Amino acid sequence: MNDLKVYLPCGAGVEDFLVAEIRAITGQAPAFKARAGVGVVLDWRDVLRLNLHSRLAQRVMVQLWHGDYRNEQDLYRAASSVAWEVWFTPAQTIKVEVTAQHSPLTSLNFAALRIKDAICDRFRERRGERPSVDTHWPDVRIHAHLTTESLTLYLDTSGEPLFKRGWREDTGDAPLKETLAAAMIAASGWNGAQADSLDEVLPLVDPCCGSGTLLIEAAQIALRMPAGWLRRFAFEKLLPFQPHVWQSVRDEAQRAQREWPAGHPPIVFGSDVSFRMVDFARRNAERAGVAQAIELRGGDALQRPPPVSRPGMLLLNPPYGERIAAAGVAGQRAEQRAASRSQGGRESAQVGDGGDDADFFRQLATHWKTGFAGWTAWLLTPDLKLPGKMRFKESRRVPLWNGPIECRLFRFDIQARRPSSVAPGGADHEPA
Repeated sequence: MNDLKVYLPCGAGVEDFLVAEIRAITGQAPAFKARAGVGVVLDWRDVLRLNLHSRLAQRVMVQLWHGDYRNEQDLYRAASSVAWEVWFTPAQTIKVEVTAQHSPLTSLNFAALRIKDAICDRFRERRGERPSVDTHWPDVRIHAHLTTESLTLYLDTSGEPLFKRGWREDTGDAPLKETLAAAMIAASGWNGAQADSLDEVLPLVDPCCGSGTLLIEAAQIALRMPAGWLRRFAFEKLLPFQPHVWQSVRDEAQRAQREWPAGHPPIVFGSDVSFRMVDFARRNAERAGVAQAIELRGGDALQRPPPVSRPGMLLLNPPYGERIAAAGVAGQRAEQRAASRSQGGRESAQVGDGGDDADFFRQLATHWKTGFAGWTAWLLTPDLKLPGKMRFKESRRVPLWNGPIECRLFRFDIQARRPSSVAPGGADHEPA
């Protein structure tokens, strides 16, 4: 199958990084870039490669129809004209999902029903039987996207979203998605994949590592391990699937992987104030096959020293809001202040209100200037005022979306703290 129109949805802000990733995996230049997605024309083998390797796409979908519509009957006619029997059989279960932007239709559920009816009626006419619907674990997922005037029908070749890598079983609250972690790494320019040897890889540290998502993504990138190595894909149930072609793609990926040298020191480092989360991260790293590449320790982000002597990169999604309580010393002090305010007759503030956030980030900046001079720090946060709280001047800001939440990935180039720059009370007012 050649000249397939393929669409890869992604998080908003990730499009440029996804374009570069598609080129690296397939050698093809994408045909177009839209908000939260990239389109490219590929052959079937490259569709398999993208599913296996992409760290930034949410799915890999083949476009089967595109055109105008006015009502639900137009949706039925469009779906009826697609040769679904080329892709799957009536013995397989299906699910139709509809998304829309400014569609004039009143019910997306009814739109999905009409598309499903068209698919089933076509099979009944040509094969004498129709596929069944399974809304939970379907063999085949069909996606329909409606705009004001146009309909696009896609066949999903991924199945479960691609951020489900197959290794994460232990998580904390609101874990960072793997695709967003990979986007942070791509935006930072970390050299894990490009370095000629592991000795040239820039040390990477996440001092608020949680269940280890950032660290594991980085370690796999440095070892050139495919993102989807441990999982299954929807294309394995489609008619064009040929096991020997898929095995060839996997063999190709395996030959490109780096072997971990015996006795080589870790290349990425993580810590968390919660020893429970460190244990989760360690188990996840073992399942992901990168435990030897990662050093994990318990410890407060405000107290952990650099794990190596040469400067490297700090990359993290720091705690904020109520999560500040997980930040160790700063969180404990914030809780004490909140309790004191409550005992004094005033309303108790939530841990992580504006003042407590500022205290934590000021202390974090001071700690970095004291012990991490020469390092580069990248922080993902929805708080656009974060640089001010840290008394830092960012050298770069990259817009990224964490689901529906607009965030910024700030870069700070850390310089040593000057003794004269410390204001009364310990607040450091020097730029990074």
